[in-house]
Amino acid sequence: MPDEPGIPPQAAFASRHIGPREAEIEAMLASLGLDSLEALAERALPRAIRTAGPLHLPPPRTDSEVLAELRELAGRNQLYRSFIGLGFHETVLPPPIRRGILENPGWYTAYTPYQAEISQGRLEALLNFQTMIADLTALPIANASLLDEASAAAEALALCHRVAASRTRGARFVVSSGCHPQTIAVVETRARALGIEVAVGDLAQGEIPPGAFGVLLAYPETDGAVRDWSALCERAHARGALVAVVADPLALTLLRPPGEFGADVAVGSTQRFGVPLGFGGPHAAYIAVRERFVRHLPGRIVGVSRDAAGQPALRLALQTREQHIRREKATSNICTAQVLPAILASMYAVYHGPEGLERIARRLHRLAGVLAEGLREIGCRVEPTWFFDTLRVSPGPRDARQILAAAEARRFNLRLYDDGSFGIALGEPTTEEDIAALLEIFGAAAPPDVLARRRARAQDRIPPELQRTSRFLTDPVFHRYRAETELVRYMHRLEARDLALNTSMIPLGSCTMKLNAAAEMLSITEAGFAELHPFAPAEQAEGYAALFERLRAWFGEITGLPAVTLMPNAGAQGEYTGLLVIRAYHEARGEGQRDVCLIPQSAHGTNPASAAMSGLQVVTVRCDAEGNVDVADLEARAREHARRLAALMVTYPSTHGVFEERIAEICEIVHRYGGQVYLDGANMNALVGLARAGEFGADICHLNLHKTFCIPHGGGGPGVGPVCAAAHLAPYLPRHPLRPEVGGPAGIGPVAAAPYGSPGVLPIAYAYLAMMGSEGLRRASLVAILAANYVARRLEPHYRILYKGRHGLVAHECLVDVRPFRRSAQVEAEDIAKRLMDYGFHAPTMSFPVAGTLMIEPTESESKAELDRFCEAMLAIREEIREIEEGRADPRNNLLKNAPHTAQAVCAEPWDRPYPRERAAFPAAWLREHKYWPPVARVDNAYGDRHLVCRRGAGEISLAAPEEPPGRRVGSG
Repeated sequence: MPDEPGIPPQAAFASRHIGPREAEIEAMLASLGLDSLEALAERALPRAIRTAGPLHLPPPRTDSEVLAELRELAGRNQLYRSFIGLGFHETVLPPPIRRGILENPGWYTAYTPYQAEISQGRLEALLNFQTMIADLTALPIANASLLDEASAAAEALALCHRVAASRTRGARFVVSSGCHPQTIAVVETRARALGIEVAVGDLAQGEIPPGAFGVLLAYPETDGAVRDWSALCERAHARGALVAVVADPLALTLLRPPGEFGADVAVGSTQRFGVPLGFGGPHAAYIAVRERFVRHLPGRIVGVSRDAAGQPALRLALQTREQHIRREKATSNICTAQVLPAILASMYAVYHGPEGLERIARRLHRLAGVLAEGLREIGCRVEPTWFFDTLRVSPGPRDARQILAAAEARRFNLRLYDDGSFGIALGEPTTEEDIAALLEIFGAAAPPDVLARRRARAQDRIPPELQRTSRFLTDPVFHRYRAETELVRYMHRLEARDLALNTSMIPLGSCTMKLNAAAEMLSITEAGFAELHPFAPAEQAEGYAALFERLRAWFGEITGLPAVTLMPNAGAQGEYTGLLVIRAYHEARGEGQRDVCLIPQSAHGTNPASAAMSGLQVVTVRCDAEGNVDVADLEARAREHARRLAALMVTYPSTHGVFEERIAEICEIVHRYGGQVYLDGANMNALVGLARAGEFGADICHLNLHKTFCIPHGGGGPGVGPVCAAAHLAPYLPRHPLRPEVGGPAGIGPVAAAPYGSPGVLPIAYAYLAMMGSEGLRRASLVAILAANYVARRLEPHYRILYKGRHGLVAHECLVDVRPFRRSAQVEAEDIAKRLMDYGFHAPTMSFPVAGTLMIEPTESESKAELDRFCEAMLAIREEIREIEEGRADPRNNLLKNAPHTAQAVCAEPWDRPYPRERAAFPAAWLREHKYWPPVARVDNAYGDRHLVCRRGAGEISLAAPEEPPGRRVGSG
């Protein structure tokens, strides 16, 4: 491939990442009346925000050089065997799942399944996940994943608080000291922001303090103890409190599930189901609840509905709960879930089935029993009495130093408690040889014959009343795919029912579905990155430390905000973190009364939800007719709330797809009235190398690494949302109870379970930045802006472009107004979205941020040919609308209203539609070369909400069930 002008010869990767060739760029510029990308920058970006010089980043390297560098970094992480526990365990990802899903762009480049008709594969995999969780917990409804175990526990607190809000009760949440320390800390962070008191204590005696609206228990506890919580549940319900339980799903194959002993909510992590440790993430958490709490459930739920042909079809249920719509009234600010890790976990259950999962669990339980027996024989005190796979051991014949030295010699990591005792948590790869080695570390001889005798003597350490008797994973999907050939075919069938980036462009505005290059992805499965425990000693993680240091420096340089935390494991968590940092800053200055957050109408929907979760009062700022923030209204609101003004949240470029000309003035106004400026970095892909947030007035921002920096969306997650802050806010960046070196000296509490959030996917962003270099990144931003303007210019004669900047240009995305077609042809935005599927395209973002619009973001990765193909599809659809307008097509029975057209519909006899089959199925010539067939017809959303079914083989969930006080159902299961 010849070198592209403007890109250094060594930066061959940039020329592959950026889709249009130089001649195509020139043609696209010519359509705008421009002769260079620099001329585009002059006209598109306000002069006041443009940065003066290039980014100070290392020169670009080839993919081979960067892959070698990442291998070297991974090699600097020392892989000890990790028996630390704390909610993270060694596990084994089955090779067909690794190859078929984790390493497959058909799965990792898909978008959130908002367009259900072309998302049936991952929706089915998520339905499997929900069924798995509901079965294991014995609670009837589970969602499609949360971010991690600790933040899921915080969501349980918020759910209990919402349910209690309508009742007269205190604002106290009781947390068992048996929960993991990071879980307790994250719950405390969330509670503090909401003004909720958290009481942490030993609940083994079953005492519930008065005034509590909820209780959080662990099952098993952090030291391995397995307790019967049924009596405590009864007492909590008698006091009107709800009970949430953090439960290990692998343990639940042997233990009586929470739903059977009285729990109202269960949360936990599915990391043990084959998902690599990844130094802390990404891992899919879960939450399951009783039926009457379904409308309080955070996140997304996959439900069963039917399509226009009456066939079963899946979709996201109860979508009005989405925070993008409900804003500050949202049940949660959760936007990114953990879809890809959830699918891995669900497929692990499909692979093993209930018998396989129980076999793994029972083997670990027996090995733990053998270990406990051997340790007791040499005089160690072994706790607890009842356990699953985790022990707490006090030294016997050897002292703590000798044990640590012996463990180091074996390259084993143990958990060390403050009192000098040790924690040992077993994982799926644990063998009898490992048990022998552990015994020797503590001073016991463990020849094979001795182990055999101990194995024979080891007793079941789960009390009879807590042993599981109910069946789980009874659906055929968990029994059908034992042969690898059948499993591979099942995964492929699901993949084929989805439309991902390996099929065609996904032109979603605000979500930046750009290339996730194979060279960026390769390193995440390097053992040094994938298999490291998040609480391994720091000296074992030197490679990760170097990667973090470089990424923080690069993100600080890109944003002009030098203090960076990598802890937030989603974009919305970054928003939440940034706002808590701002609140801590005001409180440290004696201005804790500052609790008002100004948010423009053009903001992302997660912004007001995050503000509400942070304990801030949202005040909306109007936008003018051109989509810009109404500066006069902003100043009026800032003046009105001057004493209480905490922050402005502003998305830049705006969600309306324009560069605010007066952004520097907007920042100055907020500062003048004592507030801080939070910049939502979701649209940073239009700024990198062109403008730096810290230079035009922002104090803090988050970055969506799954948007700008090429971490794949994975069908709706994982996401990563680091926060970059100015120096004066650095002291307040989040700390972590198990890693005192993390965060600022006056930092807020942790917002994620692991100190660095989801490090397992950070090598992707690292590779992207290292291979692109300063000039490549800048060029990518300019080509993204060029692509959006090229599409807007091609569509403009036929569709109204809603907002533009001063020179008639948009930023990196454009809003197409289709509201006039409602009057002229009874055509809605949804009809255009569904018809695009017949042309082989995912729809743009629909009716956000303005109802009745389509938001299009082409990205820099799409070639001119692909942009033209999309534009031709949109223009052809405009002609189909014109047929309705001119009376040549029936307004109710036409190509758009009947879209998408499935193969089954096109082949059906008789064909009773007033247009040819060929126009339905092959409306464009390119479709004869490759045709993606939507697997289902248009999904009936209303039916799915009226008849809510969100697990396999289950009946409908009643949405009208009264939320009776917990005390009326004591002992119910």
